[in-house]
Amino acid sequence: MEEKKKIRVLVVGCGHMGASHARAYRQIDAFEIVGLVSRTPQSRENLSRSLGGIPTFSDYETALKVTRPDAVSVNTYPDTHFEYVRMALKAGAHVFVEKPLSTTVAEAEELVGLAEKRNRKLVVGYILRVHPAWKQFVEIAKTLGKPLVMRMNLNQQSSGSQWQTHKELMRSMSPIVDCGVHYVDIMCMMTGSKPLSVSAIGARLTEEIDAEMYNYGQLQIRFEDGSVGWYEAGWGPMMSETAFFIKDVIGPGGCVSISDAPASASDDVEGHTKTGQLRLHDSHIDGKGEFSAKDRFISTRDEPDHDGLCLLEQEFFLQAILQDKDLSDHLRDAVNSLKIVLAADRSVKTGKTVSL
Repeated sequence: MEEKKKIRVLVVGCGHMGASHARAYRQIDAFEIVGLVSRTPQSRENLSRSLGGIPTFSDYETALKVTRPDAVSVNTYPDTHFEYVRMALKAGAHVFVEKPLSTTVAEAEELVGLAEKRNRKLVVGYILRVHPAWKQFVEIAKTLGKPLVMRMNLNQQSSGSQWQTHKELMRSMSPIVDCGVHYVDIMCMMTGSKPLSVSAIGARLTEEIDAEMYNYGQLQIRFEDGSVGWYEAGWGPMMSETAFFIKDVIGPGGCVSISDAPASASDDVEGHTKTGQLRLHDSHIDGKGEFSAKDRFISTRDEPDHDGLCLLEQEFFLQAILQDKDLSDHLRDAVNSLKIVLAADRSVKTGKTVSL
């Protein structure tokens, strides 16, 4: 029997996310990693050795020409996403790209159009969409009635290399943009409603970033069905670890929360997706005016770790390619969530509510 041709993938960016995705490709027989690209020799050479020796490159354009991959995995800083994804699509490759798709809506829409024109699959790394506990969180939220009140944050107290990474990220976007696309996407999934407006506040708590950038922000969204949501994100050595992890949804029928916050510090990436358990509260009152049912706890302790979630993402990418999946909804949602958080960024800078 003829062996199936493997999908030859070029991994660009060998930091935390790039390394996790590379390990996922190595676990999936249908993929073959043909090259690793990064700006720093240490990251790509260390990753290459850990995977048994894979060709490494310092220049992305050269790597594309030499390896001629079937797929490209883009795990670099957001300000490179547009150019790197465009180059990959023009080279005829399918693309997996870490969120956000780009730093502007116009660029994101251009990439979606190019993927469609070239008949290539474009998958954006919205890791919470493949997370079993978060999928359950969304489905339970949909049973609470309307309107919904959605309260979420992820503040990260960072130092050392993690603070350096955050400062690099803030050269192109704020925390509420970079992290916010995940949680705004979740809010849109929970409500199934059209967002009407967004307002936001922000503060620059350090002189180590550009004068026009801010490392703390909070956004508020109003939806057509009356639902409202807020999301808060801050990065840096000054951030508080009190209430740094809030994931809570309230509706007429009660509320559901990710109640078991990770014990790890807020700068631990593994802790950003860990849940532990969901707490479901029923609002119904009996004839005596007491609650009809006790709160229910749903354990999620068997959930995948970060590498396991990246594996789920790459299995989705593989099926999109092999089964020619229609990704139009996936890409529409990716563009819409980017549109909302960029509007929030505009609200911080103008001090005005932005209509969507």
